[in-house]
Amino acid sequence: MVEPASGRSERARSWRRAVLAVMRRLGAVLALLAMCAILTALSDHFLTFDNVMNVFRQSAVNALLALGQLLVIVTAGIDLSVGSVLGFACVVAAYMMKAGIPAWVSALAAIAVGTALGSVNGLMLTRLRLPHPFIPTLGMMNVARGLALVISGGFPISGFPAGFRWLGAGRVAQVPAPVLVVLVVCAVLHLFLSRTTVGRDIYAIGGNKQAAVLCGIPVNSRLTLVYAISGGLAGLAAILLAGRMNSGYPLAGVGAELDSIAAVIIGGASFFGGVGTVSGTIVGALMIGVLRNGLNLLDVSSYWQSAVIGVVIVMAVWIDVVRQRSASKNTQ
Repeated sequence: MVEPASGRSERARSWRRAVLAVMRRLGAVLALLAMCAILTALSDHFLTFDNVMNVFRQSAVNALLALGQLLVIVTAGIDLSVGSVLGFACVVAAYMMKAGIPAWVSALAAIAVGTALGSVNGLMLTRLRLPHPFIPTLGMMNVARGLALVISGGFPISGFPAGFRWLGAGRVAQVPAPVLVVLVVCAVLHLFLSRTTVGRDIYAIGGNKQAAVLCGIPVNSRLTLVYAISGGLAGLAAILLAGRMNSGYPLAGVGAELDSIAAVIIGGASFFGGVGTVSGTIVGALMIGVLRNGLNLLDVSSYWQSAVIGVVIVMAVWIDVVRQRSASKNTQ
């Protein structure tokens, strides 16, 4: 008996949906494993314990920035200021410690400053009713970097207490301290997004903002909170970076916003909003870290590294667009 054409068509659509679901969940992981396999074959130094731990440590800063960026992108927004906020928070913490203020107070001040600047981004977006988050975050990117240069005079501020440096350079049973910080943040954000009403609201806003308003979700306050969290995580990332480098450098984080966006999109989130996970974002951050580390081991010029990262970002956005088109066709 010949199967009807409609039945074959429906089965084909079911297979496509299944493949898309698998690729959305495991595509980034498979790409990461493939990249690691290639780099292992090209360099004897890649798959060593010390180098793997180094990749984890170096990826921690971008992971924190990307986790904040995830919340923003899930709401169909973007935060271009995270790199500059990181640099400003670095300088603030360094300046306070050089002035004799305890390290723990300086660290909290860095997080508070990042949260405050992120809140300003959210308030400018919602209260001034700007048409796109690109505008306030682009402005904040320049403001925060300018303030960092003004406070520091354009020079790095070095020489921190050992306890502060441990956050960026220390270890716990051979595991880098920054990795433990990232794991804690991942656990908290996963529970926040999956188990709380606010987390579900964030996904709803990204899925359909107008529908979220009609459902009674306080969209403006949720958006302000999202940008505040993004800024706060940039402040936390600044603590780890300053501790690792033993320096508050005013140009720290230049270009970091691009790496964070790439990590989120590579991890399966969508620029169109409503989609994205913590685990996927961490995989995306590791892909960026592995790629940079591998290129360094292969003695690839830093200029070419920037070009490669740019290509990765474009490909990630293109894949996101293809996913969205395929999903819309399958639902028709």
